[in-house]
Amino acid sequence: MKIRCNRILLGKVLLFLVILLVSGLGVFGCVGRGAIPKGWSGGVVADDTLFLGSMEGKLVAVNISDGSRLWPDVLLETEPTGGGFGCAPASTAVAIYGSPAVAEELVYVAGYNGKIYAFSSSSGALRWVYPRDGNLQPVVGGTVVSQGRVYFGCSDGKVYALDAETGDKEWDFPTGDKIWSTPVIDGDTLFIASFDKKLYAINAITGKGKWEFDTGGAIASTPLVYNNTIYIGSFDRYLYAVNATDGSLVWKSEVKADNWFWAKPVICNNTIYAGNLDGKVYMLNAETGDEVVDAIDLGSPISSSPVLVDDSVIIASEDGRIWAIDTSNNQKSELKNLEEKINAPLCASDGVVYVHTQKGILYDVDAQTGAVRQLYPIK
Repeated sequence: MKIRCNRILLGKVLLFLVILLVSGLGVFGCVGRGAIPKGWSGGVVADDTLFLGSMEGKLVAVNISDGSRLWPDVLLETEPTGGGFGCAPASTAVAIYGSPAVAEELVYVAGYNGKIYAFSSSSGALRWVYPRDGNLQPVVGGTVVSQGRVYFGCSDGKVYALDAETGDKEWDFPTGDKIWSTPVIDGDTLFIASFDKKLYAINAITGKGKWEFDTGGAIASTPLVYNNTIYIGSFDRYLYAVNATDGSLVWKSEVKADNWFWAKPVICNNTIYAGNLDGKVYMLNAETGDEVVDAIDLGSPISSSPVLVDDSVIIASEDGRIWAIDTSNNQKSELKNLEEKINAPLCASDGVVYVHTQKGILYDVDAQTGAVRQLYPIK
């Protein structure tokens, strides 16, 4: 009976997360005419320009020196569909949850409508869209570009590789459940996690599986690759280190978190820093998995992936606070309280951290002083 109850509870929580993701699309009711879905894209900096998806489904290019736009915001659009149950047609805007990727004069964006878009990074002009006809199931994670290919995971449980120049599909690889994780490429190997509780290693060129590793829970976070080891947190509330060559277990953390690992961890000075939805940052020895010090409690869930700036781990808690953890002594300090909800992953360049809040505002925060500038209201 206890096992059955736990399964029911987990199912309800998973359902809540799905509702949270798609609530802007009106899953359980009509979306009002003109309503806009909400995503929480992070940013990527290339050639002094920050690219990110807005809360209203637009690709935005911001000059990070003065906050001006490189070109007018580009609205990702899809064909309008009937709302069902007598509802008016839903909005044509597309929610963007994953961070864009930039390579070879193109910006790649994954839409929750199940399409991948490639835009010119200099003009914002659409180069191609995949698939040309129809849609895949929702894409929640971001894209990654390597060796002339664009890779992404999909809610249909497959990993896709497209030709980066044309958008033609080169291969797909099936897993056992939906994928919300963003893939990571190391050499000729792609690493990605699935809700089927597994971490996969796939040949990035051929699409053939190399190995798979089982955890005790679904996985939504993005893997961290370092020194031939994959580090990843699972919904079973443990962190894992897996040998990148053969998929063997290096260690499973002895400490068990109080909630799920959602954000991608970072590493510094042989220490893994992993934020958790329980509001704590866990600090583990990268070689053994032992706790270096007791977890730091930030008092609010952590779903935003942190960044490493010099010798500081910069991390955002959901309540809007930006924290710095000094890796020399693992002491925390509060850089700034933006007082706006933060879910999007952080992005950093030249000592500045870029924060995209749920109010649709883009801030830059000096990683040393905490000085804040409002770059642009991302509408």
